[in-house]
Amino acid sequence: MAANNWLTAKWPKGVPREISGFEKSLFSILDETADKYPKEVYTVFNGGIRTYAQVRDTADRIAWFLADSGIKKGDRVAIFLPNLAHYPAVFFGILKAGGVCVTCNPLYTAGELNYQLKDAGARVLFCMDHPQFYPTTIKAIKETDVETVVICSVKSSLPPLKAFLGGLMGKIPKAEHYEPGHLFFDAVVASARPEPPAVDLNPAEDLALIIYTGGTTGVPKGAALTHANIVFDVHALDQWMRIPNEPGEAPEQLKRGGVHSFLGVLPMYHSFGMTIVMLWSCLTASRLVCIPDPRAGNPPFTEVLKAVEKYRTTIIAGVPTIFMAFTNHPLLKKFDLSSVVGCGSGGAPLPVEAAKQFEAKTGSIIFECYGLSETAPLATANPSDKENRKFGSVGFPVSNTDVKILDMDTGTKELPRGDDGEIAISGPQVMQGYWNKPEENKEVFRDVEGRRYFLTGDIGHIDDEGYIIITDRKKDMIIVGGFNCYPREVEEVLYEHPKVALAAVVGIPDPRSGETVNAFVQLVPGATAEEQEIIDFCRERLAGYKRPKTVEFRDTLPTSVVGKVLRRVLRDEVLSRQKDGDKE
Repeated sequence: MAANNWLTAKWPKGVPREISGFEKSLFSILDETADKYPKEVYTVFNGGIRTYAQVRDTADRIAWFLADSGIKKGDRVAIFLPNLAHYPAVFFGILKAGGVCVTCNPLYTAGELNYQLKDAGARVLFCMDHPQFYPTTIKAIKETDVETVVICSVKSSLPPLKAFLGGLMGKIPKAEHYEPGHLFFDAVVASARPEPPAVDLNPAEDLALIIYTGGTTGVPKGAALTHANIVFDVHALDQWMRIPNEPGEAPEQLKRGGVHSFLGVLPMYHSFGMTIVMLWSCLTASRLVCIPDPRAGNPPFTEVLKAVEKYRTTIIAGVPTIFMAFTNHPLLKKFDLSSVVGCGSGGAPLPVEAAKQFEAKTGSIIFECYGLSETAPLATANPSDKENRKFGSVGFPVSNTDVKILDMDTGTKELPRGDDGEIAISGPQVMQGYWNKPEENKEVFRDVEGRRYFLTGDIGHIDDEGYIIITDRKKDMIIVGGFNCYPREVEEVLYEHPKVALAAVVGIPDPRSGETVNAFVQLVPGATAEEQEIIDFCRERLAGYKRPKTVEFRDTLPTSVVGKVLRRVLRDEVLSRQKDGDKE
C-alpha cells in the first residue's frame, strides 16, 4: 500500500503516515493488556469493578462454552445487550471461540431483531434478564437458526451489598418467566473452563464482526469486518487521538495502565462506541464506565454528569446530541467536570456553534472525527491540537488511509479540490463488504488508480489546506427549484439561534418547486419562540431557496440510539399527514 501522502502543512505532530503490525486477532488486544496490567480495572458498573484479568478469564470461559456448544470458526453469535459490564467479556469470548460477533441494537423490536438474526444466521444469542428485553428475545428467535440463548443479569456485576439489597428490594430487573432450555450467564461461566479453543485465524480475511447499518436511510445491511479491519482502526485511533499540551508542544498519546477513564455512554453494539470506547479503553488499559441508559436521571442525563464527577472521567466520545445534552443541562454548573482532558465527536456532523458552546461551558476541548460502520468506523479526524483543529471540518485521513472526492453520478471521476462530490475512502479499515449482499457491494465499491474505494453516500469537498468538509448526506439533499440545498447548511444556521437546542431539516415534495425546506426545532429548556421568529432569523443568513418554509416545534426530536437525529422519521411523519389530509 502506498504511504499516506495527504498534502497538507497541518499534519499532526508525532502521528505516523503509516502504521503496521495490525494483522492479528482482535482478541489479542485484551490478552496483551491483561498480560501487562492484570490488576487494573477494565469495567465499572454501578460501583462494581472487573479487572482485566477477570474479564479475560470470563472471556476464556465463554469461548470454551461456545466451542463446547458446537460453535466453530465463522459461526455467528449475537449480542443483544445494552452497556452492561458483561459486554466486553461476551464480545471477546465470541472471538476467542472463532465466532463472528453480531451486535444488535438493544432497543430493537422483535421484528427488527428477527430480521437481523435471520440475515446473519446467528446460532447463539446473549440477551439481558429484563422484563422488556427478554420477552423481545423470545419472540425474535422464532424461525431463526438460534439454538442457544444465554440470559445476563446485572446482579453479578454489582458490588455484593448493592446486589443483595437490590435483589431484596426488587430493584434489579428480571423477566417474569423463562423459557425451558435457556441458560443463565453466571451458571455458564461458573461451569466452563478458562480454556479457549485453538483457532487458526487469518486476521486479514476472517470476519470478527457483522454490524448492521443503514437503518436511518433504508433496510439495515450487515457490514462484514475482519479482525485486521478493526485492529488497524483501534491502533490508528490510538496514534491519532492525543492529549493536547501547552501551545507549541506536541500532543501525547494516552498513557497506559489505569491512567484514564472512558465514559461509556455510546452503545457498545454500535461501531463508534465499540471501537472508540470499548476497544480503545482496552488497548490503553483504561477504565470503562458503563452507562446503559444515558437519559437516566431527573432531569434526563443527570446520571451521566454524576458518573463523570464520581469516576473522574478523562475521555468522552459522543455524538453531537450528547455534547448538546451537556451544554443544555440545567444543573451543569453543579458538577465538577475538570477531569475531562479530551472529547471526540462523530456519528453525525457536529454543528460549529454546539462545539463552541460545549467548550465554553465545560472548559474541555472537542475534536470532530468521521467514519462509518463500514470503516470500523474511524476514517478521518481533526488534529488533536487547537492550533490545527478546524471547526466545521473532519480533518484529514488517518494513517494508511486515503480519501477522494468523486463525481456523484458514476463515482469514478476524481473532482478538483474545492468541488463537492461523494466522499470515497480507501484503507485497511474498509469492510470486506455487506453480508450476503453482492449487488449492494457492486454499488458501493470502485477501483480508482489501482486502489479499492468505498463510496460513503456523503457529500463533501477538500479545502485548500487539505481539510475534509462534509456538506451532507447524498440521500438527504433537497432539490428546490433545481438548486441543491444541503440540510446541514440550514441546520448550522438554526443552531446559531440562542433558543435552539436541536434542529433537523428535511425536504418535502412540492408540485411547484420540486421540494421545500422544512425545519423541526427543539428549544432549549424554558425557552419559547414563534415560527416567524425562526424564519426571519434564517432569512438574514440564507439564500431564498434554502430558507425553511415551515418551522415545527417539538418537545423532543426523534434520534437513533447513538443520538443521530432521524430526518427520515420526520419526513415520513409529514408525508403521512399530507396523505391523510388528501383522503379527507
